[in-house]
Amino acid sequence: MAGIEQQPRASAKLTMLQFLGVAVFASMLGGCTVVGPDYVPPDTEVPDTWTQVPDQGLSTAPVERVEWWRVFDDPVLNELVANARRNNNTLEIAGLRVLEARAQLGIAQGLQFPQAQAASGEASYVSPPENTGIDAGYWQLGLGAGISWEIDFWGRFKRGIEAADAAYLASIAGFDQAQVLLASAVVGTYTTIRSLEEQLAIARQNVAIQQRSYDITEVLYRNGSDSELDMQQALTLLLSTQATIPALETTLVRARNALSVLLGEAPGRLVTQLERGGGLPDVPADIAIGLPADLLRQRPDVRQAEYLAMAQNAAVGLAAADLYPSFSLTGSIGVASNTLGDADFGDLFSSDALTWSVGPSFIWPFLNYGRIKNNVRVQDARLQQALVNYRETVLQSAREAEDAMATFIGARQQHEILEKTVSSAIRSNELATLRYREGFSDYERVLNSQQALFAQQQRYITNQGDIVLALVQLFTALGGGWETREGIPELDPKTLELMRERTDWGDLIPAGAN
Repeated sequence: MAGIEQQPRASAKLTMLQFLGVAVFASMLGGCTVVGPDYVPPDTEVPDTWTQVPDQGLSTAPVERVEWWRVFDDPVLNELVANARRNNNTLEIAGLRVLEARAQLGIAQGLQFPQAQAASGEASYVSPPENTGIDAGYWQLGLGAGISWEIDFWGRFKRGIEAADAAYLASIAGFDQAQVLLASAVVGTYTTIRSLEEQLAIARQNVAIQQRSYDITEVLYRNGSDSELDMQQALTLLLSTQATIPALETTLVRARNALSVLLGEAPGRLVTQLERGGGLPDVPADIAIGLPADLLRQRPDVRQAEYLAMAQNAAVGLAAADLYPSFSLTGSIGVASNTLGDADFGDLFSSDALTWSVGPSFIWPFLNYGRIKNNVRVQDARLQQALVNYRETVLQSAREAEDAMATFIGARQQHEILEKTVSSAIRSNELATLRYREGFSDYERVLNSQQALFAQQQRYITNQGDIVLALVQLFTALGGGWETREGIPELDPKTLELMRERTDWGDLIPAGAN
C-alpha cells in the first residue's frame, strides 16, 4: 500500500510494544488532566418555614406525596390517573427522550476508546500502458485495518461524559415532571367536570323553581288578579336561568374531551366511565405539606434545572479543551499483493505481504484562538444562565407553593361563609314566596330572592371546585406523584416492541420491560 513503511518482523514486535507503552502512558496522563471548572452548586434561598401560618387543616408534618390524588378517596379518579399514566402521549414522548439521552450517554462513553477503527480491502485490475514494458494487465489486492485514538489528555471526553450523564439525569427529571403535570391535569379536569355537573343540576333545580313561580303569575294575570308586569318579570328570570344550561353543557363536553385526550383516547369514550361516580372529590380534613426545604428534593423541575446547569458546566470544559493540542495515536496493518510475474492470490497471506505503520500525531489550532476563546465565553455565559435559571426555578417553586396554600386557605374560609349564605338564600326564597301567595308582599321580592338563590348556589358549587383545584395546585407545587416509576420510564408495550423490531436497543430496552 502506498505510504506504508515496510519493516523487518523483529523490529515490528518492538515497535508495537513501544506503541502500546506510549498509549498506556498517554492514557494515564489524560486521566490526570481535566480542564474547565468543576461544578459548584449555586446558593439558593429556601425559607425554613412557610409564610402562611398552618391553618385550615394544613400542617408542616413530613409526608411522602406518592400518588397524592388518592387523598380524595375517589375510585373513578384513581382509575383515570392510572389510565393516563399508561396511555398519555405527551408522557410517552418524555419517556422516549430518556431513552434518547441514554443512547447519547453511550456515545459519549464510547469516545474514551479508539475513535476510528476500520477494516478495508481492495481489489483492482490494472491495465498498464505499453511503454511500461508490461504486456498484460494484472490484479492488485490488499487487506488492512486502521485505528486512531485521540488520547483524553485534557479531559475532553470526560467532560463529554459528564455533560451527557447530567443531560440523561435531566431527561429523567423531565419525565418525572411530566408525570406530576399529567396527574395535576387529570385531577384538575376531573374536578372541573364534576363542578360543571353540579352547576347543571343547580341550574335545572332553579329552572323548576322559577317555572312554578311563572305558572302562578300567569294564572293570576289571566284571572285578572295580577299585572302583566309580574308575569313578564317571572318569564325573564326563567329564560335567563334556562340560557345558562346550554353554555354549561358545552363547557362540560369540552372538559370531557380534554380529559379523553389526557388519557390518550378519542373524545366521547369517557361518558360511561364518568357515570360510575358523581360529585366533587372530598377534601380531607388534615393535610400534611412538609417544609419548604422538601421542594429541592421533591420537585422534578428543580432537579432538572440543576442537572442542566451541571451539563452546561461540563460544556465549558469541552470548549476549553480546544485551546490545547489534541494528541492521537494512529496505526494500520495490512497485506498487499498483485498477480505480476510469478505472484498470485496466495501471496496475499505470506509474511512478505505484511505492511504496517504506527506513530503519534497532534493537532493544535493555534491560529484560531479568537474563535475558540469566544466559544468558551459563550459556554460560560450559558452556564451562568443555567445557574440563574436554577435559582429562579427554586424561587418560583416556593412562590407557587405559597400561592396555592393561600388560595386553598382562602377558599376554605369562603366555603364556610357561602354555606351559610346558601342556607339563608333558601329560607329567604321560601318566605318571599309564602308572603307573596298570602298577599303580604309584591312579586319583586320573590324575583330578588330567586335571583339571589341561584347566584349563591352557583358560587357555592364553584367554591367547592376551587377548594379541590387549590389543593391540586398545592400538591403540584410541592412536587410528588412521580416516585412510583420503576426502571426505565413506563412506555406503551406496543411502542417498545415496535422499537425492538426496528432497532437493536440492547440493554437500553430490556426484553422484559413493561
